[in-house]
Amino acid sequence: MLSHAPVPFTALCLLIAGCPQREERACPDAAAPATVTVDTPAGLRRLAASIESTENSSRPRELGAELAARLVRLSLGCVDREYPNKPNDVKKSDDEAVPPRGLHPAFYGCFDWHSAVHGHWTLVRVLRTVRGLDPRVQRRIRAALHRHLNTASIKREVAYFEAEHHKLFERPYGWGWLLRLAAELHAFRDDPDARRWAEAVAPLERLLVRRTEDYLRRLSLPVRAGTHHSTAFALAHMHDYAVAKGKAGFRAAVERASRRFYEADRGCPTDYEPSGEDFISPCLAEADLMRRVLPPDRFDRWLGRFLPPLTSPRFRPLLRPPEVRDRHDPKIGHLIGLSLQRGWTMRGVAAALPPKGAPRREVLVRLADLHRDHGLRLMFDSGYGGSHWLATFAVFLLTSS
Repeated sequence: MLSHAPVPFTALCLLIAGCPQREERACPDAAAPATVTVDTPAGLRRLAASIESTENSSRPRELGAELAARLVRLSLGCVDREYPNKPNDVKKSDDEAVPPRGLHPAFYGCFDWHSAVHGHWTLVRVLRTVRGLDPRVQRRIRAALHRHLNTASIKREVAYFEAEHHKLFERPYGWGWLLRLAAELHAFRDDPDARRWAEAVAPLERLLVRRTEDYLRRLSLPVRAGTHHSTAFALAHMHDYAVAKGKAGFRAAVERASRRFYEADRGCPTDYEPSGEDFISPCLAEADLMRRVLPPDRFDRWLGRFLPPLTSPRFRPLLRPPEVRDRHDPKIGHLIGLSLQRGWTMRGVAAALPPKGAPRREVLVRLADLHRDHGLRLMFDSGYGGSHWLATFAVFLLTSS
């Protein structure tokens, strides 16, 4: 005969009340009625007023030539730096146990493949958009892009991806950034060098478009991670690529998948964010994607169901930047990038709201600025574990419309 130990009170409380088991929270009395928080214009105005003002901050709000040169130096300092290197591939035999440059002649630097890819995006973005950039910096950028974005190097990258045991390599994060790089080169097509770089990248671009379409047909559920595996984060890059290049079929595939994965979502658990090594907010990445997919009024209704009220306790973790106790630890330092990603997604979501969403917009814009300043303040003292990738997040934040 089995004996049953008494159920601890806290566990009983969890079973009855459904209270999340978090150490810092006391479980409420199971008999007490739940308190429902609803955003009101007055409550949102009070919340906006309570957020630390950044109006007098010395942190930049846009990417000027001086800051651009400083950020570009980080990317230039890694695209040709082969080591340290973190391979993320499957090896079939001893023949593939070669230095990174032997497998990835275009994207062997910056610690890992995806960081090398978006490091190149950073170089192209700055070269295309920043006025008054030092000519010496411009020459260094062009020389690096010529070394890496050429037909011979990309041909070998394509051959790597075509191997059966490499079909999952860098899916979906690296795929999303490669397509964003292709979109950036397309936007720069009035530049003769950029046209050559775009032509070189095109075979890998086409391969990853086909792979993505196939993957989305087979994927039954999204990956809701705060790291490289996030489906929503990659789909936002892919959607922008499809729009920029006029790829109607690919855009439709991305939008179908986005609606299938996310349109019915409710009550995203912002109170569980962030995890300790996140550089992506799962909830905000999803909202940032759906603002692209849904028309403004429909997105406004969706967002109201998806996010908890901004004035509620559940949203409170997003009201402040994450604490980074060791910015030189490459995984803990992910949280610096999280502040930057929260900054651009909050601002993007705010801009997508219709006029009636003005009170929520004000809160989100203030929060975006708060997170932006926090990330920019920490990123330059993060060691190579941060500098090899954070420049991209800073440039993306400061140049996204």
